[in-house]
Amino acid sequence: MRKAVLVLCLVFLCAASSLAQKKNNSGWACGKAVTANSIDVGDKPNHSYTIAQFKCTATKGEFEGVKEKEGTATEFDEVTGDGVKGHGIFVDTLANGDKITFAYQSTASMKDGQMQTGSNKWQATSGTGKFKDIKANGACKATGSPDGGIVFDCSGTYTPPK
Repeated sequence: MRKAVLVLCLVFLCAASSLAQKKNNSGWACGKAVTANSIDVGDKPNHSYTIAQFKCTATKGEFEGVKEKEGTATEFDEVTGDGVKGHGIFVDTLANGDKITFAYQSTASMKDGQMQTGSNKWQATSGTGKFKDIKANGACKATGSPDGGIVFDCSGTYTPPK
């Protein structure tokens, strides 16, 4: 009987915590890198390390009714031929001025130096104001645009701060 009560309590606790999670669907249009540096490794053709920063504009998305507005991505990548693997930090500025910072890990394919497709997985690392203790994670799909920018379609879940 005692085990049954414990299991029942755990089920209710898990259900309550899953109800607190909310969905987020965001879209971003990012231009060409505003700052970029690349260093050739020298061990084989088309192998380099790059660091770059991008400015982005939200095309959709909100957290707790506050629209996402603009963001800055700063990332470090290893480019091998037409493949890219990297990681970075994305600072999302919301319409009310609060910020949410995300860490991400990404992969992409390139052709003739232009990004074709990519994806990333992200998780919130900090926030300000209303979003100080936010917990969030998800993933994005990315497509290169003809002007050298990148368009992202992202989805995930978050637990609002208390």
